Amino acid sequence: MTAQRMKIGLIGLGLMGRGIGRNLLAKGFPLAVLGHRNRVPVEDIVGRGAGEAASAAILARDSDVVILCVTGSLEVEDLILRPDGILAGCHPGLIVIDASTSEPASTLKLAAALRAKGAELIDAPLTRTPREAEAGRLNTLVGASPELLARVRPVLAAYCENIFHAGDLGSGHRLKLISNFLVTGTVALVAEAVVLARKTGINLKRLNEVIEAGPLANTLLRNVVPKAAEGLFDGLSFGLANAQKDLRYYVHLSEGAGVASPMGALAHQLFTQAVAHGFDDHLLASLIEAQAKINRVSL
Repeated sequence: MTAQRMKIGLIGLGLMGRGIGRNLLAKGFPLAVLGHRNRVPVEDIVGRGAGEAASAAILARDSDVVILCVTGSLEVEDLILRPDGILAGCHPGLIVIDASTSEPASTLKLAAALRAKGAELIDAPLTRTPREAEAGRLNTLVGASPELLARVRPVLAAYCENIFHAGDLGSGHRLKLISNFLVTGTVALVAEAVVLARKTGINLKRLNEVIEAGPLANTLLRNVVPKAAEGLFDGLSFGLANAQKDLRYYVHLSEGAGVASPMGALAHQLFTQAVAHGFDDHLLASLIEAQAKINRVSL
């Protein structure tokens, strides 16, 4: 069977999954998706030539590769273990690719359950944004044996510009959590600095000029600080509640590894606090708004 004739099942047609589905079809892969209460992306992908399965079990039964692009381990575990889930439709040779940001410990347990039925699990979380998903230019961080990665590389290449082999099973999720901590931890520092600057009368545009002229100049801050100066907090396409979830996973990872993580724990608490104050459906940079609200600072 050529790589392009591998039958692909895709579960999760959110902002990233929709772009993944479009690119798989454009590259000639036979594709089926799992129906969802939000019919707009399902009808879009089906209208482009994909099939639609009535359950995860049916999708797994009829696929060579199943890609999961959902929120995290809670959703992945449900899709695999539910009575009509992937495990129920599992068959020898099936490969499940978890493109979600999940807990490595959960990934290892699910892989063992799938392997008992002759299937394999690969962790391949994504970086970049929905814009790159539409363009087929995502990054993926893969945890798998070299042999297994070679088998699915053409599938990953259909929607990814860069494929990073992080190591064995679970390594992709570990690398993603560490990478996300660097992003969310930086945003936590920026939120505190911006709120303090505003409280003490420092012009945020001047703060940004200082950042741009020194060693802190980088793409992340460039997407946050200038917009904050204009009262906008949409520069990073990453949900605040998802950031809280990823930080929780990061803290669990550090605890399991026996590594002290005071910064990770603090960042997690800051995002938890923001969610508690009603910012769960906001984007990442709205941590600035949450900190301003908590400190009674007008932005």
